[in-house]
Amino acid sequence: MVKLTIELIQSSMQYMNPCRDRELDLRGYKIPQIENMGATLDQFDTIDFSDNDIRKLDGFPLLKRLKCLFFNNNRIVRLGENLEQYIPNLDTLVLTNNNISELGDLDPLATLPKLKSLSLMHNPVANKQHYRAYVAFKLPELRLLDFRKIKQKEREEALSLFKSKKGKEMQKEITRKAKTFVPGGTIPDSKVTNLTPQEIHKVRDAIKNATSLQEVERLTRMLQAGQIPGQKPLQAQSTQNGLQDEDEAMDTNQSNGQ
Repeated sequence: MVKLTIELIQSSMQYMNPCRDRELDLRGYKIPQIENMGATLDQFDTIDFSDNDIRKLDGFPLLKRLKCLFFNNNRIVRLGENLEQYIPNLDTLVLTNNNISELGDLDPLATLPKLKSLSLMHNPVANKQHYRAYVAFKLPELRLLDFRKIKQKEREEALSLFKSKKGKEMQKEITRKAKTFVPGGTIPDSKVTNLTPQEIHKVRDAIKNATSLQEVERLTRMLQAGQIPGQKPLQAQSTQNGLQDEDEAMDTNQSNGQ
């Protein structure tokens, strides 16, 4: 794991990419967080953060030139607030293969005025019911989602759904489910309190190496239930009855396509 220092930024590869944009390559350093980006002097159209260990998309200074960000294969679970104040001209955001779980976690993207292309492939959120409709509703200027064009009919159906009484209730539920934990904590569920660093690493590797969205969600549910893949259930602070209730709720959500 390497800290994103001014020296690393200045020594990393810089080039003109095939789109004739000036690009900064920060791939594969296992960077844990975004920092010191003022050292770029706002000289880049594209920055590639792929193959790192970033958990939250934030930490940018004002970068007016920046149009494209790649975050493939990170551990992003949360998007920072007020992104439009720092990357106001962002046009393309690629978040393929991260850990964003809830539809409500995507709401901060709605403030980016020029965002046209977004990829959330291989995130648990992409398997949620009404995923494309919710994104189309929240981001009316978006043109491509997961490299597929958002058609006008699709957008109209999304607007009709979420403007209805049922849709408004759905929005409340989506907001309620949005994550409230701070990335960088030891685990994504506050009920599980006795994970060792080795166990945390094992869970992260299992999720990262999952070959399907269904497997990612199964591993996430196991962790929320106090289980580590290949081990017996962990002891949590809540009572056994509480865990049973939680398991039943998760089974219900699964049967409903959540």
